[in-house]
Amino acid sequence: MFTLQCGRFELELGKRTCIIGILNLTPDSFYDGGKFISPADAIRHAEKMAEDGADIIDIGAESSRPGSDPVSSDEEIERLKAILPILCRRVGISISVDTYKSSVARWALDNGAAMINDISGFRLDPDMAKAVSIYEAPVVLMHTYGRPKTMQDNPQYKSLLDDIIAYLKDSIKIGLDAGIGMDRFIVDPGIGFGKTLPHNLEILSGLSRLKEIGRPILIGPSRKSFIGKILNLPAEERLEGTAAAVAIAILNGANIVRVHDVKEMARVAKIADAVKTQNH
Repeated sequence: MFTLQCGRFELELGKRTCIIGILNLTPDSFYDGGKFISPADAIRHAEKMAEDGADIIDIGAESSRPGSDPVSSDEEIERLKAILPILCRRVGISISVDTYKSSVARWALDNGAAMINDISGFRLDPDMAKAVSIYEAPVVLMHTYGRPKTMQDNPQYKSLLDDIIAYLKDSIKIGLDAGIGMDRFIVDPGIGFGKTLPHNLEILSGLSRLKEIGRPILIGPSRKSFIGKILNLPAEERLEGTAAAVAIAILNGANIVRVHDVKEMARVAKIADAVKTQNH
């Protein structure tokens, strides 16, 4: 059982799976790119996700899909400015910001964000851990293989799960050295980030191994290309595939799932949680 202090909200992780709703303010995200660029659309969507059962909303202002080009921190902050302060006032749940840049993290935490989701696990910006430590915010540390632009160019591992666990433990050490408390970390194996289809399946089936890190496990399989490859379907038709991946992840130890389809995945999580509770 983990208790996560997320801004003014306390989340009990372990009683049930926590649902993070994805809000992309980007023109080029792989599934919903361009849908929520208008502040009014973004805010409406966030409010709907909160109603549908999201515990946290994770706002992304730079796409990290494979092959994506980076944007400047100024551009990222510009995209957040019209949305983040309003959301923090309007929706009664915690807001997280998905960024690997310390300047964006500091701006977000100054403007009401309660959590940071760093896809690089503190590796792409040497100042990120210090920035997070000042605010005592919880932080998601994800495993990635290089940068989004090139991460799918033939990723190779000596031993996938061992490599991921070692990377995440190192990320935690970077955070601890910067003064972040151990109770602030969440770990994410990074499905689809420098991973082939067999890698992603290995992560899902071996997810319980991440429990040895001793922190809550987040997983984000939502509508990703590995589901498309198995089903031979485009992103808009991967709802059922996502549901299957989410259920498997929860039964194998995920405490938090990051999804586009909050209402449906909250229902999937309820069933998986009931089975999980029955088994313990």
